[in-house]
Amino acid sequence: MDSALSFSAADLAQTRFAVSPMWEVVTSFRLLRNDNPTPLHHSWADQVRPRFRRAGLDRGRLAALVPPHGYLADFLNPTPAGPFPTLEGELDAIGGTPVEQIARDLDMLGRTGVRAEHIDLERLREEILTYWEIALAPYWARIRGLLEADVFHRARQVAEHGSARVLGELHETVRWDDGTLRLVRRACALTRDQAGSGLLLIPSAFAWPRVLTRSVAPDPPQLAYPARGIGNLWEPRTTTNATEAVAGVLGRSRALLLAELDTPASTTQLAAVFGLSAAAVSQHLTALRNAGLVTAHRSGRSVLYARTAVADTLLCPRPDTQLEPR
Repeated sequence: MDSALSFSAADLAQTRFAVSPMWEVVTSFRLLRNDNPTPLHHSWADQVRPRFRRAGLDRGRLAALVPPHGYLADFLNPTPAGPFPTLEGELDAIGGTPVEQIARDLDMLGRTGVRAEHIDLERLREEILTYWEIALAPYWARIRGLLEADVFHRARQVAEHGSARVLGELHETVRWDDGTLRLVRRACALTRDQAGSGLLLIPSAFAWPRVLTRSVAPDPPQLAYPARGIGNLWEPRTTTNATEAVAGVLGRSRALLLAELDTPASTTQLAAVFGLSAAAVSQHLTALRNAGLVTAHRSGRSVLYARTAVADTLLCPRPDTQLEPR
């Protein structure tokens, strides 16, 4: 069935964009629980799924709230306070969820045997943080760059062409029609009487190929849509010329390590690739981390290292080319 979300002038004035870490948590978590994830994310899923299963996240508290298909617990996606909320801020908002809303969400999930007051939000927070560290944090510089680019592009389009045109170009199933946003082929309805005023638009790397919605009064409705350029999200970005240029400043070994970290890796993995001792690799990574070029993320007994956005800028001289739609 189709949904129709009506807009007044005030609703249009209150329409805004936000990059939400929690939307990336729930959409990527669902993708990992699906045995046949979209080909767009195969390389990411192949790297993350073994760590995901070793941590027992496929059978934990979050798994009960994010099934492979169908409804997602709405309280996991609180309304962002600003355009770029932190994960910690969103987790704080989840921690303050009223028991009544948790009960409604459990009812929608069909978990009638679970009492809302028995949902331990502090342990859920810990589980989300564990998932974040092994599945998203090592890749966040790349993901966030994609999402921010989408927001900036569409904000410019609003300034140049108006909100109506941007709303009509979000997704093939979203249409703007004379003051009404229509979502076609929807499993559940999204109407203005189910939510507050305005509209919150959330670009997502993992929502593709569909749009997802949240409608909880009195909050504004949320619409998570596939961000522009996701087809290029996981493509290698390091160029040989850039690596050689960086080697002149950092030294060849450290430049090669940075180039290899186009995909997050552990000290042991990097040592095997380059034929170096783990101690030597660790020393290089410590220096790169102190310089703000890599980050470290705990994954069970090992630590994954990933490039930062600063390092990406050094090694990927034309990052804008990866953000064009395919």
